[in-house]
Amino acid sequence: MTAPETGIIRGMTTSPKISLPILNSSVADADPLAALKIQDRRARDAKPLPMTMAEATERGWDELDVVIITGDAYIDHPSFAMAILGRTLEAGGFRVGIVSQPDWRSCDAWKTFGKPRLFFAISAGNMDSMINHYTANRKVRNDDAYSPGGRIGLRPDRATLGYCQRAREAFPGVPVIAGGVEASLRRLAHYDYWSDKVRRSILLDAKADLVGFGMGEDTILEIARRLAAGETVRDLRDMRGMAFVLGAKESEEKFGDDSKSPEFLRLPSFEMVASDKMQFAEATKIIHNETNPYNAKGLVQFHDRQAVVCNPPRFPISKPAMDAIYGMPYTRRPHPVYTEKIPAFEMIKDSVTIMRGCFGGCTFCSITTHQGRIIQSRSHESVLGEIKTMTEDPEFKGVISDIGGPTANMYEMRCIRPEVEAKCRRQSCVHPTICKLLGTDHGPLVKLMKDARETPGIKKVFVASGIRMDLARRSPEYMKDLVRHHVGGHLKVAPEHSDAGVLELMRKPASDDFDKFAEVFDRESKAAGKKQYIIPYYIASHPGSDLNAMIDLALFLKRNHYRPDQVQDFIPAPFDVATAMYYTGIDPFTKKPVYVAQHLRDRKLQRALMQFFKPENYFDVRKALEQAGRQDLIGSGCDCLIPANPPREALDKRRSEANTRVRGDYVHTIPAAEGSQPKGKGSKKQSRNAPGKGYRPGRSSAKD
Repeated sequence: MTAPETGIIRGMTTSPKISLPILNSSVADADPLAALKIQDRRARDAKPLPMTMAEATERGWDELDVVIITGDAYIDHPSFAMAILGRTLEAGGFRVGIVSQPDWRSCDAWKTFGKPRLFFAISAGNMDSMINHYTANRKVRNDDAYSPGGRIGLRPDRATLGYCQRAREAFPGVPVIAGGVEASLRRLAHYDYWSDKVRRSILLDAKADLVGFGMGEDTILEIARRLAAGETVRDLRDMRGMAFVLGAKESEEKFGDDSKSPEFLRLPSFEMVASDKMQFAEATKIIHNETNPYNAKGLVQFHDRQAVVCNPPRFPISKPAMDAIYGMPYTRRPHPVYTEKIPAFEMIKDSVTIMRGCFGGCTFCSITTHQGRIIQSRSHESVLGEIKTMTEDPEFKGVISDIGGPTANMYEMRCIRPEVEAKCRRQSCVHPTICKLLGTDHGPLVKLMKDARETPGIKKVFVASGIRMDLARRSPEYMKDLVRHHVGGHLKVAPEHSDAGVLELMRKPASDDFDKFAEVFDRESKAAGKKQYIIPYYIASHPGSDLNAMIDLALFLKRNHYRPDQVQDFIPAPFDVATAMYYTGIDPFTKKPVYVAQHLRDRKLQRALMQFFKPENYFDVRKALEQAGRQDLIGSGCDCLIPANPPREALDKRRSEANTRVRGDYVHTIPAAEGSQPKGKGSKKQSRNAPGKGYRPGRSSAKD
């Protein structure tokens, strides 16, 4: 099926120079990613992309076309965005360098390679920098998985803003194009949990020329080719997956009250969504209804007199394009400059990505928003080729830590009626029920898993990605293979909650779905003669979850003998539907009120209920039960969550905390630059990024 043409501003057509990828097409001129020249993929023959001018000179380069700025350590592995984007540009014939975790207190790092010929590509990293820095309690995290040694403080808060501004300072006039998760999910007015307010589009604060949203390989390649062909950054405004700001005069001409464009929907303005929660909910509904690239319209949102324009999303990339992306010559290692271990790499180094996208549409998750609802899978041969390459690495131990993607068992699944898919506006293909037009055949995945584990040099292949349980139960063959060959004693799954109302707001299956999955898992484990366990993950304080819902969850955990080691606390990430519920107290699609635990004290009680069995949580659990009028669960009955009398550990903890101030860093401390000095002895005012100081979200003196 050929993707229908939907364009923007300049006649709403695709670029005449670079055709956008066409779904399920292997024709080179229609699929520029698939047509990339792929080198010998063997890791031992590969070199990482340069991080210094000396490395660039070794390649014979005296000038770079594109300089990528990233908030993560540079790991040349296809699980990390900067490696994929850099390798895509390299395969397209462009000279590219990477500046990783630069010191943002000056623009010196931005001058590492001199002036880039084409543009700066800016990304905060694999995560939103605020989620990377702060917990759900707004406390500073103790480590950063994407930094060497797990050290914190190697990137600023709201990294995209600082990185774009430094790029402007380093080389005025060079196009600055932002992308990645942070920029994508903040491209329109959005609720920011850390400042507890609605912030305007990141385009206005970062001063970026453009924001490329969603997955970026074909976007960045088209940008580079068109700029190299002599087009200007303004010419790129016709690209799919692109957001930009118009000046006041142009905004009025194109999208003023008297101007009607059938190709665009006008959202409530920034001023409206910032002052009226119902308008914020309505904007969220419109945005999420326009996510199917085959029928989505462009979106326009005024910020005062300026229009922020979001073009329709890009089309899914084809299987040949996926093969090309993952077939490039990655070293599969961090750049040699690093001497310390990088936690994210240690976790992911022996994994294999087989697909991207997710049609689950969970309201608290950004995967569907960022990667798209339509599954994009690699070919069988491509995956096995990567596995064979891994076995040739002398450091590889023969164990694949994960074979999967955002969801482990959506490989090769998609709508069986393309003409219906092109019109569909469902938020989820599996909620409230699995769509009858969704192809749920696990056969290709079962064969891939079998061939992967039987590859010479492979000892074990684990599945560590999340499993969609309602889909898995449809395939007895998949369940049998999964349990017998791909579980290392424990299988992590995410039922998320037990309360029907909360699950409905999450767009997750009913609670009995988990029970049925666990029953099949236990039965297959016994048949295989294995003693294996399920580790379920649950979320506390999700919109709709009140104390009664959490008490029901605690009872469910006790009756099923589950004792979670960790508690997932809901974090309102920008752009998510659940975040709109958290901020507004309204379901954006039904406009019905939703209970929200907004105060930290309420969230603390919900966390404690999920770990009711820990003695140190005794008094919090008791307080929660008393507030909910459930004193019947205090005592020695079989359903009681806590005893009538506090255990010694609870008393000891209370005694140790008596008359002491609650401690904890609520400031993201930035390490002082070498040789830096304070401005003056009596200086009171201090920059949020001043040496040795940090940024406290929401403080009255913060400049947002």
